Amino acid sequence: MQLKIESLAYGGDGVARTPEGQTVFIPDTCPGDVVEATVVQDRGRWAKARLTSIVEASPDRVSPSCPYFGECGGCQWQHVAYTAQLKAKRQAVMDALGRIGGLDTEALVEPCISSEREYGYRNKIELRADDTGPATLGMTARDGRTIIPIDRCLLLPKKHAGAPRKIRGALKFVAGDQDLGLKRVGLRFAERRSDIEIAIWTTPGPFPRSLATKTLTDSIQATSVVRVLTKGPDKARRVSKVEVLAGKGSWRERLSGFTMGISAPSFFQVNTATAEKLVSTALDALDPSEDDVVLDCYSGAGTFTLKLAERSDDVVAIEASSAAIQDLRRNLENAGLHADVIGGDATRELPGLGEFDRILVDPPRAGLTPEALIALASAGASRIVYVSCDPATLARDAGALDAQGYTLTRVTPVDLFPQTYHVESVAVFDRS
Repeated sequence: MQLKIESLAYGGDGVARTPEGQTVFIPDTCPGDVVEATVVQDRGRWAKARLTSIVEASPDRVSPSCPYFGECGGCQWQHVAYTAQLKAKRQAVMDALGRIGGLDTEALVEPCISSEREYGYRNKIELRADDTGPATLGMTARDGRTIIPIDRCLLLPKKHAGAPRKIRGALKFVAGDQDLGLKRVGLRFAERRSDIEIAIWTTPGPFPRSLATKTLTDSIQATSVVRVLTKGPDKARRVSKVEVLAGKGSWRERLSGFTMGISAPSFFQVNTATAEKLVSTALDALDPSEDDVVLDCYSGAGTFTLKLAERSDDVVAIEASSAAIQDLRRNLENAGLHADVIGGDATRELPGLGEFDRILVDPPRAGLTPEALIALASAGASRIVYVSCDPATLARDAGALDAQGYTLTRVTPVDLFPQTYHVESVAVFDRS
């Protein structure tokens, strides 16, 4: 059938509607395209289709820069002009808040803050391995299962774009005929320092440490090489031990005026320059005073905590990851700042912490648990700033916070992930 693409869905697909009113999702299409498509899955009110030809290209359609686009699952929108990507991300936030949260969003959601760069912005990528060994090391394909061996990644800085090929060759040499128990390899490249880290994620077992250290260090001039030993399901990422093979065992980058040390299991925003925009947007929205008692919930290694501790004398940070807690304490000490750091799950720790004047919360993609949400609302803060990486869970939690007496007053999308559908949001909730 022939359809005109009206918009982009959160998830990456173009969205069209048939004359009968059925919504059709078509990958690799752009708003304004007129396309021929074949239905591959019909669910009644909606269908999934495969693009067969472009009858008329949208003015916003561009040529993808990456030769792996269409196979690799890392990018979904390289064929869409960047201005159209920004509009689509704002619309995705608006749609979720309207559909799930029941909110009038046009006045609430501000224009999406753009990334400093459209390509070459990532300070980290992860390459996956499968049972066939290091030769298959690469990116996850669009099907979510297959691995695409890649030689270059254009989302990395230009001088490091060829690192995937170098690392794959190095690990193939190290492995020889033996099984390294390899799960993935994390590569981090500091934008504002010379730090380069290789993190090899493996199952416990024998490992050629000396050979791996020399070969990997030489391959991309790494300043730190670590081996992260994991147990259990791969997605759970249960870390049992971190072995430092070379260097200091951590990666350092400058963010918002601070030099932060990040260990391999710890989270750090992948787009350094635009992460600073995210931090300043969140801090300006929270607007804490020197005398405010401030809570930073799901603090990680201190992305927001350091700036909060710089502005307020009484900051409490909660974080569940033991690696991130160690990083946070070290980063506070190196910055000459103080915050009370509480290790533990937010759902369990929040109820006993008392009241706060301001709260910043940056939960995982799943959002807040009902118990954590009630505990946050019970803390009595006049303002809660919610940093979200998923519009749907933000919309769900916005409705729950509204029921607890907190009104959503504005949302600012921030694009940390050009060429993908992912978007961060800074949402401001004021106590009614």
